[in-house]
Amino acid sequence: MPVCSGADTEGLRAALERTQGFALAGVVSFGIAGGLEPGLRSGDVVIGSAVVVADGPRYETDPELSAILTEGLAAAGGKIVSGAIVGVEAPVLDPAAKAALRAKTGAAAVDMETHIAAEFAARRRLPLAIVRVVSDPSTRALPPLATTAVTPDGGVDFKAVFRDLAREPRQIGDLVLAGLDARKAFSILGRCGRLLGPLLSLGLPDL
Repeated sequence: MPVCSGADTEGLRAALERTQGFALAGVVSFGIAGGLEPGLRSGDVVIGSAVVVADGPRYETDPELSAILTEGLAAAGGKIVSGAIVGVEAPVLDPAAKAALRAKTGAAAVDMETHIAAEFAARRRLPLAIVRVVSDPSTRALPPLATTAVTPDGGVDFKAVFRDLAREPRQIGDLVLAGLDARKAFSILGRCGRLLGPLLSLGLPDL
């Protein structure tokens, strides 16, 4: 049962609560992330070993399911690494903030959804797995308009983009680079998505 979310953390929490009447075999956090680990590039795949929340709990992923995903997603073509994902409530935009978060948590990547999925999985006592494709590497700065450009369903609010660019046109350089990173990340994400169902059927027999 897919639950889609852009950067709307409260919307994701509400959507997950609406699944209470469904029988679920597990929870998979699938999407893009910001790179924190030096050396990770756009398009690299992080199979989450754990989820950490700054000043909060740590959630472990299911090792058997993670191993199946690590082996099977090699066919998608991206570099695959294992590492922790740190969950945040607001975008991490610049390299200095990414470096500070990496030093504090040791996480390989950051996103705004996985910690919510992990909390939900823990409450429901469901196995958790994470597949996140790096979009912006640790050295890449995202333009401030990134905080308003993503719609709740994960699309792009082009009106908001053009409005912000009109107010601050200097963002265009970072926006172009971010767009190139995202294009590569979503290409790998699409390949992973086509493999995900068959792989999950191996790790989650009740799927």
